Amino acid sequence: MYDVSELRKGLKVEIDGVPYMITEFSFMKPGKGQAVYSCKMKSLLNGVTTVRNYRSGDKVDQPQMEHKKLQFSYMDGDSYVFIDSNYEQVSLSKEVLGTARFFMKEDLPIEVMYHNGRPIEVSLPTFIERAVISTEPGARGNTATNVFKPATLEGGYEMQVPLFINVGDVLVIDTRTGEYSERVGKK
Repeated sequence: MYDVSELRKGLKVEIDGVPYMITEFSFMKPGKGQAVYSCKMKSLLNGVTTVRNYRSGDKVDQPQMEHKKLQFSYMDGDSYVFIDSNYEQVSLSKEVLGTARFFMKEDLPIEVMYHNGRPIEVSLPTFIERAVISTEPGARGNTATNVFKPATLEGGYEMQVPLFINVGDVLVIDTRTGEYSERVGKK
């Protein structure tokens, strides 16, 4: 258990069996009475944000989290099959993976966070490389400002890219934001 004086931004706590991550934290000491700790928290299960206030001396549960490193192996229908360090297969649904499913490629290492044996969050490498499989040709002379056009990458991910990007270009994508980072070559 955490004492409320130990709370800080980024800390994971458990309230009524649901894991939350603290996104904002403030401390207020009024002239009279006890200090108040105000926490804005985001549910790790469904993303709902809530605000809770605590008084000095209150306790907050610590969630039982487990992190596993997995490696993508193959797709089986709507399930994505991964191999863990003991060579056991682990299947994750596309709902658990979210947009990370568009970046899956054979042997891609990921980290999965489990809460009470249930996968709740997937972390990819920060940058990955993917080839452009379709995009419109760029219009010449339209370079005065940052102009973007839609493109589809391997795996079906759609994003906005600069006009100079063509089919077959290999791009570096920031998996935290899902945005274009740079062009690294041709396929």
